[in-house]
Amino acid sequence: MKRKVTLKQIAKELDVSISTVSKSLKDSPEISEDTRLKVQAFAKLYNYKPNLIALSLKNRKTKTIGVIIPEIIHHFFATVISGIEHVANEKGYNVIVCLSNESFDKEVINMEMLANGSIDGFIMSLSKETQQKKDYHHITEVINQGMPVVMFDRVASEILSDKVIIDDNLAAYDAVQFLINKGFKKIALITTVDYVSVGKLRTEGYLKALRNNNITIDEKIIVKIEDMDYCSDKIEELLSNNTIEAVFAVNEIFAVTAIKLAKQLNIKVPEDISIIGFTDGIISKFSSPSITTVSQNEIKMGEKAATMLIERLEKEDEKEDENGNEDEEEHYTTEVIETHLVERESTR
Repeated sequence: MKRKVTLKQIAKELDVSISTVSKSLKDSPEISEDTRLKVQAFAKLYNYKPNLIALSLKNRKTKTIGVIIPEIIHHFFATVISGIEHVANEKGYNVIVCLSNESFDKEVINMEMLANGSIDGFIMSLSKETQQKKDYHHITEVINQGMPVVMFDRVASEILSDKVIIDDNLAAYDAVQFLINKGFKKIALITTVDYVSVGKLRTEGYLKALRNNNITIDEKIIVKIEDMDYCSDKIEELLSNNTIEAVFAVNEIFAVTAIKLAKQLNIKVPEDISIIGFTDGIISKFSSPSITTVSQNEIKMGEKAATMLIERLEKEDEKEDENGNEDEEEHYTTEVIETHLVERESTR
């Protein structure tokens, strides 16, 4: 079976622009007959099938950005959207937000729906199921057909696109080192399952801090949670059955749940146990006690993602010369947003 190819691959093989390939496949008289026949023969040989998503991508400007996020109730994602909207509105763009609800299928459906001509480009963070499956075909297809995508937070190195992230490994390392510097050695970890990229990176940062300080890693006080709705049982078991001096939680839901359950178990925070969370949201600010946490600068992350996408969109026209030829070289950037630890009442 012959491999399928994309417009970009055909253009590269024949040393012509994507625009030329597209027009040749539509039998446009703008392209010479020889070139049209050559492109059409190559496309037939390699079983090229036009992607329905791609048909509306060229030469159409909606001045609208599509944002796909895993959930909306999490302060982090809600605040990133605020940053995106701030920059988009300043630049004259509208924003459409879709939720994947951590579902691969819904992420694919959302992408196909928005890419039918409703938007000019995507800003997105991957769902848990997409990261678990490691299936990114819906994203690479859109990118290959010329629609720009900027990924943030939960990203995949396999996808060639602009990205906005924090250094999750370093942020976690610094948070755990903060606890170690206070003299704590029995530091528990409440984290996600490993296929969630940010959870895995934060887990690696935790482990690195322990190793660098010659602290024995105790697997009994490392809890990996798949479904946040059912995290209480595992966290209660952790606090009930182990002697712990401190907890590092990879999000603020885990952190506030640990505080609530500690109170129920008559464990005082921070007198008996110190707790650090991740994401400086409303929960962290107004919990009792308020939570020491890693601030991810979510507004800045959203603003940077929107800026990167709009700059790429507005440079698209500059890629075409008078003959409609395009610069085929794409250079992608990964922006790393700085984090900082916000000290509050949950640590001593």
